[in-house]
Order: sequence, then structure tokens, then C-alpha cells
Amino acid sequence: MSTAASELSVKTLVSEEEWEVRVNLAACYRLIAMFGWDDLIFTHISARVPGPEDHFLINAYGLLFEEMTASSLVKVDLNGEIVMETPYFINPAGFTIHSAVHAARENAGCVLHTHTRAGVAVSAQVEGLLPISQIAAVACSALSYHDYEGIALNEEEKPRLVSDLGDNNFFILRNHGLLTVGETISDAFLFMYALETACQIQISAQAGGGELTPINPRILDGIKAAVEQVLKGFGGDLAWPGLLRKLDRRDPSYRE
Repeated sequence: MSTAASELSVKTLVSEEEWEVRVNLAACYRLIAMFGWDDLIFTHISARVPGPEDHFLINAYGLLFEEMTASSLVKVDLNGEIVMETPYFINPAGFTIHSAVHAARENAGCVLHTHTRAGVAVSAQVEGLLPISQIAAVACSALSYHDYEGIALNEEEKPRLVSDLGDNNFFILRNHGLLTVGETISDAFLFMYALETACQIQISAQAGGGELTPINPRILDGIKAAVEQVLKGFGGDLAWPGLLRKLDRRDPSYRE
């Protein structure tokens, strides 16, 4: 079957709602690549498929993020079993973390995980993310940590990971990387933008060698007290259309 025929068949086999999620998820993969947050083929973004079934979309293992399309995304169940015919396969280790979050949180429409240099560097620091910038303060207001337990293949790790995440939207996996959870793909991306930017600022500030000035704890407490309002108004829906326009100008093939 030709690529074009395969792409056409996927669009005709799914609902309009699922196709929209596919397009947005493929866009998210492309944006991660565009911002330089990808790690060859070794991280993942998953999104819940609209409908009563617990089905999810994740990347085809072996494709670069810059190659991702709506049609190449693989549909799986909570066990990571492929539920729709595809020429591709997935990374089981990649879906272990994602499936744990999706199963525990009904509002987890999208789970985004990265291994960026700045993110891993901060994840390896004892104090983790420091409240030294405004954007770090936002991330710190709904941030938790999970200790490293090895390559994510152990089913027994899932309860501990879910417990550590709790209801937070920002998550640092110690010695591993960053993770964000959003009700929508756009929210998860904007959360990751904030968390990644905060990590980059921290590493840059530490490289300067001078003493760092933390944000006053009283101000931080005020942000934490208003965390629900802060996150709901974070701007995912406002920023996302502009990001899609940027992608369309560069290469609209993610929509295929």
C-alpha cells in the first residue's frame, strides 16, 4: 500500500474528533523537534482518543519527531496493545510511564515527556528546580518529583510514579527528564515550554558563577495559593493556533 493510500485510509477509518487529536498531536511532535527538545526517537507524547474506550495515540517507534504525521500515530489501549492496524510499532518502555498517568487521571488528555539537556541537568540536582525566575515560580506552584528506578519497564513502579505526581501538571523524573500533564495537547505543550524554559534559565544562571537570588517565599506562597487560576489561564488555547500557523509555514505535512 502506498503512503498516500495508507494516510487516506487512516482518516476515513477514524472519527473527526480523533483526526483532530491526531493532527494536534503530530503538530506537538513537530514543535518539540523545532524547539530542539527531542532526543532522536527516545521520548514520547501521548494523547487520549475521544470516546468511551481507553484508547491513546503515541508515536511510531523509529520515526523522528520531525517526521511525525497524523496518520503515522499508533493507537493503543492502556496495556500498550495496538488496537488499529498499522505498519508501525511502539516502544513499550515509552508507554509505561504514560499509561500509568492516563489510567490514574481522567483529566490527562496529554502526557508529554522529554530528555532535554537542561531538563536532565536540573533533574540531577539535589534541590531540583530553583525558584529563581518568574516562569520557574509558575512551574514550582504545581511541581513534584519521582526518584529514578531504572529504565521504565517495571509495572511495579507505576503506583509510586502516580503517587508522586499527584494532581500536579509539572513533574521532574530524577536523573531522567521532564514530564507535563495537560487536559489538552496545547496545555501540555505550554506547560513543557514553561518547565523547559525554567530549567534552561537555571542552568544559564548557575553557569554565571554568581550567587543566585531566589524569589521571596511569600510571593511563592501566593502563587501556590492561586495555582488553579494560574494554570487555567496559562494560555495554551491562545498560543496554539499561532504555533500551528508557524508549522504550516514551515511544513504542513504533519496534517497528512
